[in-house]
Amino acid sequence: MLFAFTFVTMVGGNPQHDAYGFRYWRNPGPVAEYRSTGTTGTWEGFLAAMWSASFCIVGPEYVSMVAGEAKHPRVYIANAFKTVYWRFGVFFILGALCVGIVVPYNDPVLVSLLAGTFGKSGTAAASPYVIAMNNLKIDGLPHLTNALMVTSIFSAGNTYTYAATRSLYGMAIEGRAPPFLKKVTKNGVPIYCFIVTMFFPLLSFLSLSNSSSKVLTWLLNLITAGGVIDYIVMCITYIFFYRAVKAQGIDRKTLPYCGWFQPYGTYFALAFETLVLIFYGYSSVSPFSYTDFITYYAMAWFAIVTFTGWKLIKRSKFVRASEADLIWERPQLEAYEAAETEPVIGFWREMLNTFTFRKNPTY
Repeated sequence: MLFAFTFVTMVGGNPQHDAYGFRYWRNPGPVAEYRSTGTTGTWEGFLAAMWSASFCIVGPEYVSMVAGEAKHPRVYIANAFKTVYWRFGVFFILGALCVGIVVPYNDPVLVSLLAGTFGKSGTAAASPYVIAMNNLKIDGLPHLTNALMVTSIFSAGNTYTYAATRSLYGMAIEGRAPPFLKKVTKNGVPIYCFIVTMFFPLLSFLSLSNSSSKVLTWLLNLITAGGVIDYIVMCITYIFFYRAVKAQGIDRKTLPYCGWFQPYGTYFALAFETLVLIFYGYSSVSPFSYTDFITYYAMAWFAIVTFTGWKLIKRSKFVRASEADLIWERPQLEAYEAAETEPVIGFWREMLNTFTFRKNPTY
């Protein structure tokens, strides 16, 4: 609907009969200056936009989390992965294009909302689409857009709750979280993991004592850094997986899903994400802001400390590519069976019993 709104209004289909087209790309321009002026300021503006984009572009990794409770995951999950990238690409890339068309970055309402001086920063009123609709004197459609945004927010929150709960439960099963989190209800819901997860939404009440724009910035920085670290870990994991598959003589095309442009695409993504994580927080250094510095880099230090601590405490070892277990050992399945989670048991039993690719002769 919003894509159609963008096209129809930009060619003159609006109450003002204003065919504005790509006017805002010329005046004031496609990218705002941020912190500095000139070319440096434009580059900093691009970095700021990229940081926000890193917060928004999530989803493909959640598909794999559903595998534990999906029927025939080697078929359905593989098919989902083949389509999800195109769908997310259309929504994110085309959505970013439309936002840059319908409203300029220096729109007074947009600027005041983001600065927290309008009184509704962080709400649906800050949507560039809603601002554009109000500027064009379109009645009714802004309210419909806000209503649809509520359904989108609810859907996202539901997904994040599921993902966080299942991640915490998986960590407990593997001994990386307190054992009481392994408790599940008769329906297989990890109840204590759910309770722990639901404590974090209470952070939103920080906006009662601080401006909502400030709290939103804190949470965005923490969550974005965590998401970027998540992708970095996935890239590193895939690189080692690729090396193990190659060392053990397994053809990746015989697996249920085979990614394109590998491993070069992963190397590029890893380098890009690492640079984003390291350099974007420079804005908190000059001038130095203790709060911003913490929110930008806390997750990075947390990841380093927890990884190092786990290695030192558990004394886990790195293994050679030729010795890596690509099938998952039976003791892992027994751990899930002990947890009495039938959907997860079925998934891993299928994975163990129906692999069709060539196995290392030592297994």
